[in-house]
Amino acid sequence: MTKLGAFAVIKFMEAFYTCRKANKSLRFFGTHFHSHSHSHSNTVNPSPVFTTSTIKKDQALLGLGHNDLQDAVELFNGIFKTGPLPQISQFNKALGTIARMGHYATALSLIHKLQFLQGIQVDLYTFSIAINCYCHLNRVHFGFSVLGTLFKCGYSPNVCIFNTLINGLILEDKTPEAVELFNKLMRNREIEPNVVMYGTLVNGLCRTGNTSRAVSLLRIIEEGSCKPDTVVYSTIIDSLCKDRMADDALKLFFKMKEEGIRPNVVTYTSLIDGLCSFGRWTEAFGMLREMLDSGISPNICTFNVLVDAHTKEGMAKEAEEVLEVMIQRGVDPNVVTYNTLMDGYCLQGRMDEAIRVFNTMVDRGLHPNVRSYNILINGYCKKMKMDEAMHLFQEMPRRGLKPNNGTFNTILQGLFRSSRCSAAQELFNEMQAVGIIPDSQTYTILLDGLCKNGRIVEACSLLQLMEGNNLQLNIVMYSILIDGFCKVKKLDTARALFKNLSSKGLHPDVKTYTIMIQGLCEEGLLDEAKELFVKMEENGCLPNDVTYNIVIQGFLGQQKCHEALVLLEEMIGRGFSPDASTSALIVDLITLTTKRQDHPLQDVIKKFMRNDRQGIQKIDFGRWTEAFGMLREMLDSDISPNICTFSVLVDAHTKEGMAKEAEEVLEVMIQRGVDPDVVTYNTLMDGYCLQGRMDEAIRVFNTMVFSPNVHSYNILINGYCKKMKMDEAMDLFREMPQRGLKPNNGTFNTILQGLFRIKQMFSCSRTF
Repeated sequence: MTKLGAFAVIKFMEAFYTCRKANKSLRFFGTHFHSHSHSHSNTVNPSPVFTTSTIKKDQALLGLGHNDLQDAVELFNGIFKTGPLPQISQFNKALGTIARMGHYATALSLIHKLQFLQGIQVDLYTFSIAINCYCHLNRVHFGFSVLGTLFKCGYSPNVCIFNTLINGLILEDKTPEAVELFNKLMRNREIEPNVVMYGTLVNGLCRTGNTSRAVSLLRIIEEGSCKPDTVVYSTIIDSLCKDRMADDALKLFFKMKEEGIRPNVVTYTSLIDGLCSFGRWTEAFGMLREMLDSGISPNICTFNVLVDAHTKEGMAKEAEEVLEVMIQRGVDPNVVTYNTLMDGYCLQGRMDEAIRVFNTMVDRGLHPNVRSYNILINGYCKKMKMDEAMHLFQEMPRRGLKPNNGTFNTILQGLFRSSRCSAAQELFNEMQAVGIIPDSQTYTILLDGLCKNGRIVEACSLLQLMEGNNLQLNIVMYSILIDGFCKVKKLDTARALFKNLSSKGLHPDVKTYTIMIQGLCEEGLLDEAKELFVKMEENGCLPNDVTYNIVIQGFLGQQKCHEALVLLEEMIGRGFSPDASTSALIVDLITLTTKRQDHPLQDVIKKFMRNDRQGIQKIDFGRWTEAFGMLREMLDSDISPNICTFSVLVDAHTKEGMAKEAEEVLEVMIQRGVDPDVVTYNTLMDGYCLQGRMDEAIRVFNTMVFSPNVHSYNILINGYCKKMKMDEAMDLFREMPQRGLKPNNGTFNTILQGLFRIKQMFSCSRTF
């Protein structure tokens, strides 16, 4: 039974249930046991005593403390000094104690010795201890061997033994075999499952991502005599939340309560986490209040979920308030708590605050782990502060921490982004020297970094070395190299590499095709680019918005307007829209041709406008071609755009997320002698606020040549409230009367909504 033997054991069970008269003193350990036993004599020893050397050998095997293990063995040896040879139950009691202490190998050694004692007959409980020890040592196949011996001795295994074996299979990531064993047990009707068995199976299924099967098993359990308990429900609810199925988790939660099963802290914490991940703050904090009202105190996991939820919303300050409440309630933050808070500050680029949290963690006696350092290193690398990142990297060994792949990958990426290629290559060599095996991401970072720094020859050499070492190469790596060759104008090499992908067993994805098409367009090879564009779809790879925009820009760049607009129509028909560059090219071409009625673009636009009226009127996004056609017609008629016309154009661009282009319209407007009014500036500010670019919105506000109105302030206040920067919003609110402006309903509603959202996010603090 070198692999598993679970199925063979089931058949073995069926055969031996009819043979229960075998010799119960049969030795039940074969030669496989010697991996956990000590050498012994075949001579029967009625009073075995285990030496200190034996104890030390087991200590070395398991890394156990000296006193606990020695006391346990002395307890076992002491049984022999009590007079007549005791019953097996006394040995079992000592063995059970040793096993519960985690000294599984020692317990097996002692059980092995028992089989040589005259007058001692092992029983079902002894077998159960042996099976349990093997399962905890990840030797479940030995556990099944003991089960076979148990049958030979005429015993019938109970539900606890099968619970142990099922759990052993799950611990070794053999959940399918565990389920099959359970199903066969049910078909044979030899045992009645208990809630522990159900809970073990449900946990195994959920751990391996089989939540739907766990739910199906729950339905079976609910129909049986043994009803599911809180643990079973909580396990499935947690798994549903992790699978982003929060509504299903809530349904199961309500059903659980209807069945009279009381949720515990795990149930509530899982739901709070799941709801927060969807931004459903009202429900999440409602769940928190329900938990507290039920007399269930939040544990470390609950608080960590709340800290994480706040940091992901950019509310690191409020997350720190949760941490303070946590300490006040006597729940000590752990490394995970501080790591989460540090990560929140790093995401905001507030490295000084992240370092302060790190130092606080150390001051509280906690030891930072590798992830703690990885978070800070990543934060510094993103801000291009490589000296600080390297200082932390060098500090890790002094704290007894070994950098992992994530550490090296982060620093490598940072060094390449800082154009420190030589330092990156030295770090890569150091990585291998200390025994860290580069992974796929490492090589991807190396190739990308070399290519983006113009070191394409070195990148090519690295790829060839990887191929020579039979490393697993993927399409992303080849796409990087193809892009690198295109960027340095070595299109022939890029084309050859692209064509050889199939011979390497790889298929180009949409990014690979787009890179190659862009390279062809930049070289003016539009026919070849269009041919490849058509071919990619024939090969089952649909173009995305980036692909369309690149090809359209290529045609527009050479004023091949008919081809461009045909593709533009096709792109819009597929639900994509022109990006800023494409729209700018269209505007430029229309501007250039407004006075040339004989230009091909005129007829093409008219044709496209007709098609637009006939077939594209139901599209939900802007009809840009028609709008620009109307603008052209207006200019052709020598009608100059006025303030309203320009404001409409500014508004159209901002609604498409093109605030930069909207500002360019504003500049043209001023150049043409049309002064923007407060509406124009408000529209532009609103565009930046919609993108969350508050610094740009404030810049526009400060450049206004007119006095702002209430709507100006409402736009900025709304922008700050959406980013939950209530201090800035309140400053603007208080500034309004100073400018002679009276806040209106919209102002108050926006402020109240912002405050309410903030209240939701840290109402847990008040509730506590």
